Amino acid sequence: MKNRPIWLKKPVFGTLHGFAFYIFTMSVSPTFAQDAALPRQLYNAHPSFQETTLTHRRFKHSDIQPLLNRVAQKAKGTTVEPIGESTEKRVIRKVQAGTGPTPVLLWSQMHGDEATATMALFDIINFLQTSGDEWDEFRANLLAGLTIHFVPMLNPDGAERWQRRTALDIDMNRDALRLQSPESVILKNLQQTLKPLVGFNLHDQNPRYGVGKTGKQAVLSFLATAYDEDRNLNEIRQRSMQLIAGLNRVLQPFIPGQIARYDDEFEARAFGDNIQKWGTTLILIESGGYKGDTEKMMVRRLNFVAILSALNSIANRSYEAENVADYTAIPENGRALFDVLIRNVGVVRNGVRTVMDVGINQYEENTNNARDFRYESKIEDLGDLSTFFGLQEIDATGLELVPATVYPETLKSIDKLTKLNVADLRQQGTVVFRLKKANSETAYKKLGSEPVHVLVEGDLPAQPLELGQVPTFLLKEGDQVKYVVVNGLVMKGGEQSPGKRFIILD
Repeated sequence: MKNRPIWLKKPVFGTLHGFAFYIFTMSVSPTFAQDAALPRQLYNAHPSFQETTLTHRRFKHSDIQPLLNRVAQKAKGTTVEPIGESTEKRVIRKVQAGTGPTPVLLWSQMHGDEATATMALFDIINFLQTSGDEWDEFRANLLAGLTIHFVPMLNPDGAERWQRRTALDIDMNRDALRLQSPESVILKNLQQTLKPLVGFNLHDQNPRYGVGKTGKQAVLSFLATAYDEDRNLNEIRQRSMQLIAGLNRVLQPFIPGQIARYDDEFEARAFGDNIQKWGTTLILIESGGYKGDTEKMMVRRLNFVAILSALNSIANRSYEAENVADYTAIPENGRALFDVLIRNVGVVRNGVRTVMDVGINQYEENTNNARDFRYESKIEDLGDLSTFFGLQEIDATGLELVPATVYPETLKSIDKLTKLNVADLRQQGTVVFRLKKANSETAYKKLGSEPVHVLVEGDLPAQPLELGQVPTFLLKEGDQVKYVVVNGLVMKGGEQSPGKRFIILD
């Protein structure tokens, strides 16, 4: 008889002279050996279960209804049921899998523009509905030990607009007391009726969060929320810390040094804090940024690994061996990151040359009915930024920051602009174009991902650099253009556009 996979070995819990002890049905001594194989195997298996219709973050309520219908039709021990309606009468549905004695509740997109975990939840549902592969025994273990409740999109009205808040402009995560949004009432009712042992509050966070002062981007952040002002520790909150300590350990091999935790200051209005107070162990998972992963497919994959690993730990109670000190040792989130940090560049203002650092951030702006976006960047800070880091850093020592060159002719339309050789002009430092008129949606469609700065009214700022302005300028060494910056996108002099939407219309 073959040995069972290492992650299925269940611990037997007991006491010996007042101390907890753990006996495993496998011949290993470390308690956590059972975790060693599982995360890597889940990571490798993820492409087989990834929901292929979700390839971009900005999907809407209508996009997930066929997926939920398919889940309901496929059945296999899984049910789908409506649990209420949003402000704008979009039906919110819950998926249930498993028949075990321990209820677990997971919800995503209580903030409408935070969809990474929603994608991962559909991947996990696909995983649980599959059979006839090497994961059958693992699934059986989960579904016999747990009853898992998934709410993939709790704020569909926000998702429709790709905004954080509900249609009432209420932040659901600050509505646990007054329950002014119907979506908030749904979430509280679920917690009160299901009484889950563990709840997973799944979010996305600002990609500029870093890990402490390391300069590393926080790919995932966690929090065991406080249930009172004094941040006391009881069995319920301790379980949060133990589960997160385990997640940190198993995820570090994939994103070493890129896991952080939030400050646990008590927020009396927040769902996470109150759910912990109401008796459910609460795990907050925040999906941050991962370099080069605009649509967050890598972070989605890590959510798949993290959530299934945590569910396994709950099912076999292995989290009980985790040390709370390992949770508190996770560095806190830091705010010392810019999207772009230009160091030591020469700037002349009012006839005085100064060497300074320039911090730039790039913000997504909705286009095309919120299904697509473009970037709008701004200069966030100037001066000595030596204690900060950039997701992209440019050492501009010996370079001068000067205004970008404006094309000499005022063009009649976007069509005229599209006929120019923009790439060649960019190599010369010409990236600003005056137009007599331009419709923004037409401009974005016709120019696509070509980074240009279009002036319809007004001029570039008189100074080459000001706080809050759109960062379009050149970095030159003598007469040679070393870098071109358009709306915060930095390209070397002769470099081609990387295909991102950095067109800006003023």
